[in-house]
Amino acid sequence: MKNTERPITWLVPFSSLLRLEHGAAAAMAPEAVVTEEEVIIVGAGQSGLAAAACLSLRGVRSLVLERDDCVGSLWRKRAYDRLHLHLAKKYCALPHAPHPDDAPTYLPRDDFARYLDGYAARFAVRTRLRREVRSARYDPVAARWEVEAVDLATGNAERYAARFLVVASGENDERFVPEVPGLEAFPGEVMHAVDYRSPKGMRGKAVLVVGFGNSGMEIAYDLAAAGAVTSIVVRGEVHLVTKEIWNVAMALYPYLPLWIIDKLVLLMSAVVFGDTAQHGLRRPAMGPFTMKDTTPAYPVFDVGTYAKIRAGEIRVLPAAPKSVRGNVVEFEDGERHPFDAIVFATGYRSAVRRWFKSEDGLIGNDGMAARRYPEHWKGENGLYCAGMVRRGVYGSGEDAELIAGDISKLLHPEEEQANTGKPGHAHRNGY
Repeated sequence: MKNTERPITWLVPFSSLLRLEHGAAAAMAPEAVVTEEEVIIVGAGQSGLAAAACLSLRGVRSLVLERDDCVGSLWRKRAYDRLHLHLAKKYCALPHAPHPDDAPTYLPRDDFARYLDGYAARFAVRTRLRREVRSARYDPVAARWEVEAVDLATGNAERYAARFLVVASGENDERFVPEVPGLEAFPGEVMHAVDYRSPKGMRGKAVLVVGFGNSGMEIAYDLAAAGAVTSIVVRGEVHLVTKEIWNVAMALYPYLPLWIIDKLVLLMSAVVFGDTAQHGLRRPAMGPFTMKDTTPAYPVFDVGTYAKIRAGEIRVLPAAPKSVRGNVVEFEDGERHPFDAIVFATGYRSAVRRWFKSEDGLIGNDGMAARRYPEHWKGENGLYCAGMVRRGVYGSGEDAELIAGDISKLLHPEEEQANTGKPGHAHRNGY
């Protein structure tokens, strides 16, 4: 079927993007009137924006509460300069807004940030920025969700109520840095990957990257390419692939069993990389696509890092840091090496459990979806979660369509029945 949806325009002025709501939830005492909404969405990242857009297209009013001062803050404020999306653009478009034909196959960070800005503007997503949610609980008597937030610009408390609540704050909420005795006295620069932008000023310096996911591997490459003496900690097993190999796997996913896709991916990877274990990158026994389908683990997309490892420009260290004394880091295997800077690419943690006060089995103790795909997105009493099973941009869009369809069916059952089968109402498979 021919795609009749218009590609979204990227270069939308940021000042014209958002309809920031004012007035109704100004500073209020605890007894003040509560702001009533049909749907409250927590988080204005890709998942929250997609949910709001899909609801809007079905005539359902929603309000997005966002802690930061912009939409898509992960891409605008917490990603390094050289970042490009690892999947082809057709897998990285939100519902009803394909990327333009002339867009790069693998979008740069800034292009995707502009895409999210334009998406919010195009679908008139209602947001209240700099709102930090402090509590969300279900009131069974009133049959509604009660949400308490703080306006970070003024410090004023705000209260909201809605029949439906969508948790869309994602997994990349707050940085995680492991405890390493002596780290606080390290004389050089210490940062988390969230603060890393470029290798400026690192030339000739000995830099340790802790963490071997996509961020760690790409930051290590960035540093080495700029002339830093780079080491990376790789403790566990990792599947190394190229973007092209993975996109072949994505294309085959609807048609072949996972075990066949795994064998094809491993065969192609062997041709491209050879035996990565010889250079400290041991592959797991579980195949890469099966692992992605059944666990939170994702393969590492090589951007040139492996060639630098083979050439000796990046040193692989097999043990985690144990302690720090001065500028010397001691590792768990007893090795000691001096460094001028340390970058922790050790991931993030969800902070949902700090404010989410319901217990119905939808949100796990780690703040992510407690149930596996595809049963993960809907809870009880009008509770939903979007983008909480680590399925990327494509998964955010799929969740949004499911949530919007379900809420619309509950609010307007006759209209939703008539719309079944129209564009925007189909279940989409994939990653």
